[in-house]
Formats: sequence, C-alpha cells, structure tokens
Amino acid sequence: MGKIIAIANQKGGVGKTTTSINLSACIAQKGKKVLVIDIDPQGNTTSGYGIEKNELENTIYELMLGECSIEDCIVKDVIKNVSILPSNVNLAAAEIELIGVERKEYILKNEVDWVRDRYDYIIIDCPPSLSMLTVNAMTTADSVLVPIQCEYYALEGLSQLIHTVNLVKERLNPDLDMEGVVFTMYDSRTNLSAQVVENVKNNLKQKIYKTVIPRNIRLAEAPSHGEPINIYDPKSAGAESYLSLAAEIIKSNK
Repeated sequence: MGKIIAIANQKGGVGKTTTSINLSACIAQKGKKVLVIDIDPQGNTTSGYGIEKNELENTIYELMLGECSIEDCIVKDVIKNVSILPSNVNLAAAEIELIGVERKEYILKNEVDWVRDRYDYIIIDCPPSLSMLTVNAMTTADSVLVPIQCEYYALEGLSQLIHTVNLVKERLNPDLDMEGVVFTMYDSRTNLSAQVVENVKNNLKQKIYKTVIPRNIRLAEAPSHGEPINIYDPKSAGAESYLSLAAEIIKSNK
C-alpha cells in the first residue's frame, strides 16, 4: 500500500514544488516506485520533470471532471521509478465546475485508490492556497509535509495550515497526520535562518526533519532543464540535501 504525502503550505514561494520534484526523484533513486500528483494549476511540477504541460490530452483536470480514467492521465516513467499525474492551467477552472458536485472533496481519493498499490510513495504537490484542490489532496493523503522558508514570516500562516489539516482530519479524513516540517532556502551565512529554525522549533509541536534544504543555485536552475536535482547536478548541495531528506522520510515510514 503506497504511502501518500501531500506537500502543502498556503504561502507561495516556500519550496513546495522544488520539494515535490526533488524529494520524489530522490525517493525513486533509493529504489522506490513513486507517483507524483501535480494538483497545482501552475503545473510547475509537471514542467519541472520535462513534460510539455500544455500539449497533454489528459491531465488531472479531465480526471476530476470525470472525462477520463486515472490510467489515461498518468505519464509513466518520466525518469526511472517516477510516473506523473500532470496538471496545467485548465485545472484553475475545476473549482468552479465542481460546484454542486456531491462528495467533491473525495474525487481525487476515489481515483487514486485504483492505483495506490502500484507505488511505494505518492507525492502530491498542492497549490499555494487552502482551496478545494488542497482539500482533495488532504483527503487523499496519509500525511502532510510542510516546507517552511527560513524567513521572518515563516510561522505566519502555518497555524492556519495546521488548523486546516485538523479540520480535514476531523471531518473528511480521520487518518490524516502531520508528516512534519522541512526547512527550505536555508542560508548559512545569515543569522536570520538560524533564528527562524530555532523559533519554529520552540513554537511548534510538529516533527521537524533534521535535513535542511539550502539556498542553492543548482536547485533553482534544474527545473528550467526539466530535470530533478539528482539528475541535473548529483554532486550539488541541493541533491545531497534532498537525498538526505528522502532517507529520513523512508526511515520514518518503516
């Protein structure tokens, strides 16, 4: 039974997509079969894996509207051990088109249940908002991984996200847990990054991963080449940190 992790934070620019792409690729490098679900209308995880998102016939949008099956949508083996359920800007309309649809919070879960057993891990990249798409991701997931940027406002919005996770757990998915928090864009040259880490550790009762993702030029470049960091530059600090995070997550889910 595949472990499903939603990567969520309603703040934009905190490294959700970077984490979705690179964590999934690094888990796959360790021999696990991974499905990546891009439920963000920006489709950046899709293009970050080198898929031409605007030329796809079937995406998660068609899936959620019931126009195709999950089998029709999955792009298999984009790299070894990684398949993708892609997204593009059409998905932005799904919210409106699904108004009035019964049990719309469970659309993704019902589809993913068909293929869940084929994968060791399913990673869902959520949009930067607490929308119906994010709720669909959370009803599907076993746990939520929260990337937090090492900056002054890091804790802002986090309590709201935790509140949403708890609401979903209470009303829609009693099995949902917090996977934990991972710090991104850590700059070892500044005191601020270290202070933010300390502040969050002192104020948060959630699990915090030991691995910290650094600010790294190679990490920023990799998506424009359509490759995850462990393929684009396997010796970079970014690749090493995501491999370390993958190892931590695999170990904690044994």
